[in-house]
Amino acid sequence: MVGGGITGLAAAWNLTNAPGAARVVLLEGSGQVGGKLALGDVDGVGVDLGAESLLARRPEAVRLAQQVGLGDDLVHPRAVGAGLWSRGMLRPLPAGTLMGVPSSAAGLGGLLTDAEVAPVSAEPDGRWPALRDDVDVSSFLRERVGAGVVDRLVEPLLGGVYAGRADELSLQATVPALWAAAVEGGSVVVAAAAAARAGLATHAPAFVGIRGGVGRLPLAVADRLRERGVELLTDALVRSLRRTPDGWRLVFGPTTSEQAIDVQAVVLASPAAPTSRLLRDELPYAATLLAGVEYAGMAIVTLVLPRASAGALPGSGLLVPPVEGRFVKAATHSSAKWAWLDESDPEQVVARTSVGRYGEQGDLQLDDHDLAARAVADLADLLAAPLPVRAVRVTRWGGGLPQYQVGHVRRVNAARAALQGAPGLVLAGAAYDGVGVPACIASATKAAQEIQTHLEVLGHGGAG
Repeated sequence: MVGGGITGLAAAWNLTNAPGAARVVLLEGSGQVGGKLALGDVDGVGVDLGAESLLARRPEAVRLAQQVGLGDDLVHPRAVGAGLWSRGMLRPLPAGTLMGVPSSAAGLGGLLTDAEVAPVSAEPDGRWPALRDDVDVSSFLRERVGAGVVDRLVEPLLGGVYAGRADELSLQATVPALWAAAVEGGSVVVAAAAAARAGLATHAPAFVGIRGGVGRLPLAVADRLRERGVELLTDALVRSLRRTPDGWRLVFGPTTSEQAIDVQAVVLASPAAPTSRLLRDELPYAATLLAGVEYAGMAIVTLVLPRASAGALPGSGLLVPPVEGRFVKAATHSSAKWAWLDESDPEQVVARTSVGRYGEQGDLQLDDHDLAARAVADLADLLAAPLPVRAVRVTRWGGGLPQYQVGHVRRVNAARAALQGAPGLVLAGAAYDGVGVPACIASATKAAQEIQTHLEVLGHGGAG
């Protein structure tokens, strides 16, 4: 495995579960495994510094947590609503949307003007041509449901998932349910309503967390892997990948003391840019395709506040549409959202804000002190209440989120096709099959299955 985030760890886990388990070595360039699922401490309070929840309506993350012994610690968030700050005030986030596309015009009044609601009401009765080619989310939806929906609902939700822009992101890759409707010439409002009904039919909350933090998941997987004899090597940056008569040679580690390992198969679970560099000599076309995958950076500002100030924080948090021109893109009242965190400290509560979006690198060029100060000031202004911060921590995820730009699915398919001539080499991770934790685990599972099939053909196994 190249890459020790949740994708690489999950791929290794799946390989150790296979019959006649292969010898598995995982190489991670940083000092610890886990990637963007990280735990940290802010003024004695243990918190997630990356993702703090998992999509529960996909089974992959929940299943993996159960397999590695965290099943009893899976918890659902409290039923407190999220808000959307728009046109000078905080408003309830409409229920039943699909990446911001409403399932009906109900509940949009106030958030949108009457003129902005009208296209939503009319869209199900429209006659729409079947879409043939991928398009950006913004231009497609502006024609269907209007600029108001895109600017005030779709943009903040897409920004929350991808830290991206609707006029850059692919409809096919980011909202496949809407793409499926579009290629049939169907209504996107009807598609959103169908998705809402499907979600309600599960009778289960959409998200799940882990008591003590989602960052416990990769650590638990790593512990179980070590028990199974998997070698997890950190500070082991992979510098080159070369074909050998029997498979592949990986050179890794500091330039002053490089090491090499020969393996029969490799899962490349690193981001697209370093993966591109590794493929440059052996598979230049695939390398060129992956080099075109853009990434967005963002930062999370975690705040510890006196419990007396908790009333200023609304529900579970809020989203801020970029059209508002604010510094803060979203805020989460983590202590209200998660009972385990709320109960961990009787004197303090935890909140966090996110900053940064694709194309807005200037926001992240501030040093930590200034970035945190500006985020706190902007959030206090949004809430019209002082925020007496006791402690703050800035966590930067530079180039952390791949941008699924128009044509992304075609690009990924072409890159994978180019690897068909390189047996035992497989791509996996957020750059390809979805940015959420369950999607990364699903990508890892598929990659592990491909590797296992390859090893079975060879008749013996060793995977890196």
